[in-house]
Amino acid sequence: MNRDLTKGSVLKSMLLFSIPMILGDLLQQCYNIVDTLIVGQFLGKNALASVGSSFTLMTFITSIILGLCMGSGALFSIRYGQKDEKGLREDVCASFFFIALITFILTVISYIFLNQLSVFLHVPHEVWGDMKGYLIVIFIGIPAIFLYNYFASYLRAVGNSMIPLIFLAISAILNIVLDLFFVIVLKLGVEGAAIATMISQYLSGIGISIYSLIKNIQVRAIMKLQYFHLKRVHKVISFSVLTCIQQSVMNLGILMVQGLVNSFGTVVMAFAAAVKIDAFAYMPVQDFGNAFSTFIAQNYGAKEKMRIQSGLKSAVCLSMGFCIIISTIVCIFAKDLMTIFIDAKETEIIMEGVKYLKIEGAFYCGIGCLFLLYGLYRALGKPGMSVVLTIFSLGTRVVLAYVLSAIPAIGVTGIWWSVPIGWALADLIGLIYYRCKKKELLSFNI
Repeated sequence: MNRDLTKGSVLKSMLLFSIPMILGDLLQQCYNIVDTLIVGQFLGKNALASVGSSFTLMTFITSIILGLCMGSGALFSIRYGQKDEKGLREDVCASFFFIALITFILTVISYIFLNQLSVFLHVPHEVWGDMKGYLIVIFIGIPAIFLYNYFASYLRAVGNSMIPLIFLAISAILNIVLDLFFVIVLKLGVEGAAIATMISQYLSGIGISIYSLIKNIQVRAIMKLQYFHLKRVHKVISFSVLTCIQQSVMNLGILMVQGLVNSFGTVVMAFAAAVKIDAFAYMPVQDFGNAFSTFIAQNYGAKEKMRIQSGLKSAVCLSMGFCIIISTIVCIFAKDLMTIFIDAKETEIIMEGVKYLKIEGAFYCGIGCLFLLYGLYRALGKPGMSVVLTIFSLGTRVVLAYVLSAIPAIGVTGIWWSVPIGWALADLIGLIYYRCKKKELLSFNI
């Protein structure tokens, strides 16, 4: 089921490869969206707020692991494009043990500093009890997040985007069933929602691990120490750590903004439902950016300059077209989307969520372009540039959010406007850099 993206129609190759990735990540979003939906409808707005803030925190923690896996995946794609079998095995071995170690440290740190999170995130007292109980359970699933994302990154790097989708589909269905059982039948509260998510994560993580070991000879290198070389660890670090920094900085900025939002009180904090809709809406272009990155990386390894340039043009057209369509849908149906998660009687919460969605939704082309730039620079061996773009985007967002929200006439609306402004600035910088450094970027020096 592996797909060689260095051959065949450029547009067809990207579409066939990206569609399972898009569907897979939409299913992964269902883990927390289902928690939010069931908790919001059956446990009330304080429970909803606790799960919503937990989602932002877990997104940050997951981004560290995801960034490491994505960076390693870019390196795997390049080796696959180069047809470097030995190098691929050694990179797989080095990256697995390196990321596994980081995952272990991250899990331990999460529990050690659990009680300090209420202060850092400005969590209201009436919400912290549920949030803490939810996090105690959900942190158990961090190793499962590593297993799934590591092996999914490998499979996608070699052109197999279908298997990760299958495992996610199975676990997403299980997540929904267990959510209903633990929360409604057993009445375990937010902890029940967390247990359902954690069990589902381990199912997908362990399942895809077993599949990868059985079906891919290169992956078995993790069981053979002769493939472990320190020089490969250095190369993996150069790719994965910078991508990790880019992903974690992006989500750290979001986490800081979450703390600012929480300071406005529980009602505004419950806009978490609007954030889920927002993330769900632009998730396809984020995944397309990752699929595009794999396409570019394989062709970069194969030194296919013309396919890279053709792929870039096709990706921009597809991404912008989708963003225009989804922006229109979100802006028109913002209120209807909010009522999926929030009781129609909670008019104040719905009104704030609609305001957020109409501001963010009008500018999805900005985030779509940014995801393509992230994928492009990661694939061309310049993950540091992705970090720069993230710093400009999130730095602008955080600064403007605090400055604008402090103005009484603007208030919390200033937080919403800071987001598209940050996207636009990063896009401008990324495009100018590509225009100026195009020849150097396509020199195939890896």
